[in-house]
Amino acid sequence: MQLPAAFIDKYLDLLGPTEGPAFIEALTTGQAQAGYRVNPLHAALSPDDNPVPGVATGYFGKVSGKSLDHVTGWVYSQEPSAMQVGEVVDPQPGETVLDLCAAPGGKSTHLIGKMADQGLLVANEIFPKRAKILAENLERWGAQHVAVTNESPETLEKVFPQFFDRILVDAPCSGEGMFRKEPDGIQYWTPNYPAECANRQRHILTSAMKMLKPGGTLVYSTCTFAPEEDEQMIAWLLAEYPDLSVVPIAKQPGMDEGRPAWADGNPALAQTVRFFPHHYDGEGHFIAKLQLSGTPMPTKKRKKKQRGSAVVKPSREQQALWDRFKTEHVPTYTPTNLVVFGDELYDVTLAPELLSQLKVAQAGVHLGTFKKKRFEPAFALALVANAPQSLAINHDQWAQYVHGDTFTVTTDCPNGWYVLTCDQHHCGWGKLVNGTVKNFYPKGLRFAL
Repeated sequence: MQLPAAFIDKYLDLLGPTEGPAFIEALTTGQAQAGYRVNPLHAALSPDDNPVPGVATGYFGKVSGKSLDHVTGWVYSQEPSAMQVGEVVDPQPGETVLDLCAAPGGKSTHLIGKMADQGLLVANEIFPKRAKILAENLERWGAQHVAVTNESPETLEKVFPQFFDRILVDAPCSGEGMFRKEPDGIQYWTPNYPAECANRQRHILTSAMKMLKPGGTLVYSTCTFAPEEDEQMIAWLLAEYPDLSVVPIAKQPGMDEGRPAWADGNPALAQTVRFFPHHYDGEGHFIAKLQLSGTPMPTKKRKKKQRGSAVVKPSREQQALWDRFKTEHVPTYTPTNLVVFGDELYDVTLAPELLSQLKVAQAGVHLGTFKKKRFEPAFALALVANAPQSLAINHDQWAQYVHGDTFTVTTDCPNGWYVLTCDQHHCGWGKLVNGTVKNFYPKGLRFAL
């Protein structure tokens, strides 16, 4: 890997003759470290791989994106340094949490897992295609109390004034810390690029501060080494918002303190955390944790503006179809709030009057679709519900299932809907008709093994 000469000169100057050469060598010749987290919302796994220090669900090692564990949401592939961000946010069950720049979903899945899927997580992504991927990953994770929005921070701040207990801003950045993992990012780097990113980050943080409750926690993270985007950004926040203070972060072996000298010299910046590849077994990251003091201020009432689809309650006929399906197939599932978008039934945690003001990629749990005098269950319902009517399949049948094929089974079970399970993993819905399982695995997720 060939780093730009200006990049090398910058960090040799910043880190000095002792640290600088070791940093450049680790970045150019070291191997990117792989890791994954297990899903606490599903049955627990006991991997043989080495655990990531400080992350109860994190392990070093690679997982295949086509493995049963990954496809059914039992694990999520995530770089080890990135796992520490969710641990620093440390959301608690019952809280309202915002992941403002959330795609593809690694940190969002970590947050909702630590929340035990209790409370509310709003996961936002401004780009529609990335928001769709984010929604798919949270759906696979089996998350129930989430809403995936596709908005700008400026729009969200109007809908959610002083709303969230915790906000994560995993900011879009120059990506210097990912050069080993994603070398193509080097071609976008210029000496001015970190400053350009920092300007965008200040706008995002300004919106985030408007949505944070007094007493709430803001966590800011990047995957860059650039002081312009790291210590200097926190120094700007502290100067701009006097009620903010830095919260010390417990450091695992190999983590470095932030460098006050790279900003305004404020000693509080040493309580932030840096991940350098010549010290920590992972890629480059920066994390800062801040708390807002003060008391809530009155918020102005604003005229509601509908941006998404109309949010309505199920009709009497639709409610009866759902009640019948729930009683027969998912009697232990308890919805929070049933709403209908067109013919699609969702279980939502975010208040419908707020949903109607937002572009939403995933409103909550997609329960299913109303068709003529019947209800057809959605993939997501199979992953969150403890369906008593399950049908065990083997790995060969699972391979046929994810490919979109029908297959035959030998069973005495009556015809009807079943959650298909393979080694206790909920795989999705199938409909048994005289020994043949009709395939309802989502077409957009199908693949060949």
